[in-house]
Amino acid sequence: MDFSLTDEERAVRDTVRSFIRREVMPLEAEVLRRERAHQPGLDHSELRELQQKARKFGFWGLATPEEYGGMDLPAVLQSLIWTELGHTFVPFRFGGEADNILFHATEEQKREFLIPTIEGERRSCFAITEPGAGSDAANIRLSARRDGDDWILDGEKTFITGGNDADFAIVVAVTDREKGARNGGATAFLVDRAMGWRSEFIQTMGEGGPASLIFDGVRVPHRNILGEIGQGFTLGMEWIGKGRYTIPSHAIGIAERVLQMAIDHANTRETFGTKIGANQAIQWMIADSETELEAARWLVLKSAWTVDQGMDPRHASSMGKLYGAGMVNRVVDRVLQIHGGMGYTRELPIERWYRQVRLYRIFEGTDEMQRLIISRDLLRGYTKIGGHLA
Repeated sequence: MDFSLTDEERAVRDTVRSFIRREVMPLEAEVLRRERAHQPGLDHSELRELQQKARKFGFWGLATPEEYGGMDLPAVLQSLIWTELGHTFVPFRFGGEADNILFHATEEQKREFLIPTIEGERRSCFAITEPGAGSDAANIRLSARRDGDDWILDGEKTFITGGNDADFAIVVAVTDREKGARNGGATAFLVDRAMGWRSEFIQTMGEGGPASLIFDGVRVPHRNILGEIGQGFTLGMEWIGKGRYTIPSHAIGIAERVLQMAIDHANTRETFGTKIGANQAIQWMIADSETELEAARWLVLKSAWTVDQGMDPRHASSMGKLYGAGMVNRVVDRVLQIHGGMGYTRELPIERWYRQVRLYRIFEGTDEMQRLIISRDLLRGYTKIGGHLA
């Protein structure tokens, strides 16, 4: 059993690591300063400039098919790249991406929505969560009723990432209430902001914030249906599933960065005439953090490997998401404790990560939903203890 990276995987990872250290990390002090002043860490033009620099190195559209100018990387390589991105808190991501379900679009829709999104000319958001339908996505209420060649959308979506900046939304709405969303009663629509929906900023404990999207008699042409009528819930679950290994991959990068900060601090900070790293309490926090970090790493890489093998990834990715999200919260908490009062200030990024990673246990599948999926798979015999090695 070989746990080493291939030459290609190592080369890609090292190139990304070099780019992050050379082009992105030098911006960290300015990002912290701006965020302390309640300003965005990066504006859109700065993000685009960084993305274009990365494009010159060939990093464009990590998951985007080659026919659209992307790299179409396997899941394991994407996981490794997301880990490298986690090493910095600068809100950078590689360009050339589009929501994975946009590839279900018609040729006309691809010209109007997909291609401009890949090129960074348009910004999208995905809207399924509602005030009464978070983890229970099948309970959505936003309605779409047919009116000639159009559909009329009424209702509200909430906690929508990117909803404040998007110029179009992928909206999952109820088109047949009797069937229910899970059984073919929901449909996905491509809805331009110019069609009449509005967004309202939601302040959170993290930087930036999601949005509520308000639809009040918004008229959408029938041609703007994404996929087929009744396919909305299936597309929604496909969209959410993508995050089940990218989120904990990012968490691993954060944990690596903060753990190194803790080690450096423990080797330099002195109290009572000795380095704090000589104290058993500090040693145990570092040891526990490293152990949990490694356990998360292999759970997450296993879930990405499962995707690449064409196997059903849901069980493995739920375990990776559950453990990876919990791990990074525990590691950041220990690192903040090791830094004492300075860790609690906004002079260091530790408290920022502390707020950021708390979301990882909630969005794109809460801890509780992951536990439900894992236990249900075992209780119903969908999988065996030990997975593919059983």
